[in-house]
Amino acid sequence: MDINPWLAQQQLVVCVGSGGVGKTTTAAAIALQGAMSGRKTIVLTIDPARRLANSLGLSSIGNEAHKISLEGDSESAGELWAMMLDARHTWDALIDRLAKDPEIKQRILSNRIYRYVATSLAGSQEYMATERLHDIARSGLYDLIVLDTPPLKNALDFLESPGRLIHFFDERILKWFLSPYRRGRWGRRLMFGPTAIVWRLLGSIFGREFLEDLAQFFQDFTGLYKGFVQRHDAVVALFQDPGTAFVTVCAPNETSLEVARFFETEFQRRELGQGGVIINQLHQCEGESHDARAFLGELVEESSATPSLQASVLARLGMAHRRMRQRALAERRLCEQIKNTPAGRGFFQIVARSDQQVHDLKGLAWVANEIFEKSAQNRG
Repeated sequence: MDINPWLAQQQLVVCVGSGGVGKTTTAAAIALQGAMSGRKTIVLTIDPARRLANSLGLSSIGNEAHKISLEGDSESAGELWAMMLDARHTWDALIDRLAKDPEIKQRILSNRIYRYVATSLAGSQEYMATERLHDIARSGLYDLIVLDTPPLKNALDFLESPGRLIHFFDERILKWFLSPYRRGRWGRRLMFGPTAIVWRLLGSIFGREFLEDLAQFFQDFTGLYKGFVQRHDAVVALFQDPGTAFVTVCAPNETSLEVARFFETEFQRRELGQGGVIINQLHQCEGESHDARAFLGELVEESSATPSLQASVLARLGMAHRRMRQRALAERRLCEQIKNTPAGRGFFQIVARSDQQVHDLKGLAWVANEIFEKSAQNRG
């Protein structure tokens, strides 16, 4: 199946999958292919390991878009840009837009509860990835956007992140936290009712100063709730747009493929565009058997090794081939399982295992060739 026409129709490609499967490299390869086909393309990541920079042959990438010089640049080529998303910077920019009162804005930015939410709260990075993605998509500066999602502890972290902060800042929750705060002085608001008991417990654990900061934080955020809801709805609409596709990246092992099957099922349930599945690092092994003596017999015989050592070396080479073939066949069988998953839709591509690390555009072009050029050669 030739997937080049598929890529030409996309405005946003979101790469998802478990950690350590080559997701960042795949996202960069898709972006490179988009750029080489004549489109202005940007690839985004919030991966703290900075693998995107390494894949592009750069020492670092910042929170601003960085243009990548394309090797062998031709008139038909477009542009390739890259950006490393900074969650704290994106949070601050969001507060700057939503908080109209300068005094409230400054209180939020200096509040230590806010600083924790912006840097350490579970799901904060995923949420900020969707926020920044929305801003870039709305800007209209790029023909194609490719997002490398962060490494996930839970497979649903990224898909659920747009709504997680909405639940955290739900108006009912804010009112519960603020109800004792609004009753008057500290001593009075801890006197009566279930809420007072909880506040007494929290106060004894964290101290009154912490609770004051928490109450002030929620009070300042009360006026921003509707803005967060609107942003949430806009991100969900972006994910469901016909020009958006999710690509599942995985490795040829049972754990990774199980995560891939889960994603494919979730995409169908949530009515999200399924681009397809890319399986990275598949071992290759040609031939059912390997006659080590036929290939290396003369070389071994010319060595100074004893006959028994020569025979041992040739036997071990043959054994290594059999093991490699068994592994390659086992990986192929696993691939067929995900390929035939009932929930799966879209393309199915395999990237052969490479002994070289991808650390420049040449290596990235090799990955893009595995994904796109081989698909064109095997169309139909």
